[in-house]
Amino acid sequence: MEYRLLGRNTGLKVSELCLGAMTFGRETSEKDSYAILDAFAEAGGNFIDTADVYSRGESERILGAWLSNQNRDDFIVATKVRYPMGEGPNDTGLSRKHIITGVERSLERLNVEYIDLYQVHGWDPLTPITEILRTLNDLVRQGLVHYIGASNFKGWQLQKALNISREHNWEPFVCLQPQYNLLARATEWELLEVCRYEGLGVIPWSPLRGGWLSGKFKRGMEGPPPDTRIAIAEEHGWGERWSNYNNEFTWTVLDALFEVADEAGKHPAQVAINWLLCNEAVTAPIIGARTMEQLKTNLGAASWRLSDAQLARLHAASDPVVSYPYDPNAKWQRERD
Repeated sequence: MEYRLLGRNTGLKVSELCLGAMTFGRETSEKDSYAILDAFAEAGGNFIDTADVYSRGESERILGAWLSNQNRDDFIVATKVRYPMGEGPNDTGLSRKHIITGVERSLERLNVEYIDLYQVHGWDPLTPITEILRTLNDLVRQGLVHYIGASNFKGWQLQKALNISREHNWEPFVCLQPQYNLLARATEWELLEVCRYEGLGVIPWSPLRGGWLSGKFKRGMEGPPPDTRIAIAEEHGWGERWSNYNNEFTWTVLDALFEVADEAGKHPAQVAINWLLCNEAVTAPIIGARTMEQLKTNLGAASWRLSDAQLARLHAASDPVVSYPYDPNAKWQRERD
């Protein structure tokens, strides 16, 4: 596994694949989670992402128990704060109270003295951005957190936060965690441009779009198998549900994905992840794994690169329809890439 700097504004080296721990304590048992973590570390992975809200802290607890038997300094541990952790009015959001409570409890569950990367899990429209950034700056100054990042921000929100931090000489966000994959390329229109301009690292979540790019789904299928994430998403109304993606655009992308995978001699999931790795703006896609088999498949996305011709075919198939003011930018982006 290769290592990359987490953006231009840090000297922190992270593995080119980040292990997402969202399934730990939910679909993946504690024992199997340990095995997945062992295999990821053995492959050279040092970057692990979780969040307090994943299984209401169980993911953090499992990761912390595993870390207690490792050299803590060998790993870059990232977690997040924002979403409900209780029923009280202050058990959610990004108020100073909730952030401080969140970091204290995350440190306890992770069984660590510091968090390498502490991320706000989404924008909070109720809390002044100055309160959020001042609180995060204090956590860095106290040594409880080493770097801070954002997830699920819009372009203007990210730029505003960076400008305010610069104005007050506060610790800035050093990376963004957005959704980005072959089926969700609107991330390129503003978010990636902000990250390029400001030197932020990019660690995309859902590189396989909840399973759509995993190789399980092909044109002509009447519906998802009952035990897949897509079927569960349909039942619960999640974003990657069948009714949202069963359309010509999705099948065109998947057709190209399978064609390139056959040509490259790789698994479709590996091609989808490698497409992200070939983007200079991307630092480390976050790979999730419910099983050891899924982890091994996803790890196979590293240490090789798609050809320019293969990238061009995937770009063309997944090129989203855009309208003003993004259409001139989309054309310029295509010409540059």
